[in-house]
Amino acid sequence: METLKVRSEFLAVRGGKRFSTPAFLIEMRSRGASGDAGGPRFGFTITKKIGNAVVRNRIRRRLKAAFASTAAQEARQGCDYVIVARLAALERPYPQLLDDVARALKSLHDPVTDRRNPASKARPTVDKVKKSRT
Repeated sequence: METLKVRSEFLAVRGGKRFSTPAFLIEMRSRGASGDAGGPRFGFTITKKIGNAVVRNRIRRRLKAAFASTAAQEARQGCDYVIVARLAALERPYPQLLDDVARALKSLHDPVTDRRNPASKARPTVDKVKKSRT
């Protein structure tokens, strides 16, 4: 599994499609226009608010294992994914974590559930006549 390593790669994913589960938030952006369209890449992040280094590393290892086992079937070529861990990932049963990962990846690639459709956010225009002050 190829991972994102530098901050600029993580920032490039910001503003892409998102999906949230109790254990993590995932963001995805295709890098097809930026040239390199290799295999999927994953970045894992977890804040210090979650716990000490031991807790954070344990959560990161659980999420990496879940994504490594599921990504082969569900992840798309030429896409970058950033996973923001939550504390629930520590206690969530592993089979449920695998289901969350599969559901999240399917949802990100499903065009029907695309919530960031620009056409749906377009506001109707209202023609207003300017009134002059006299």
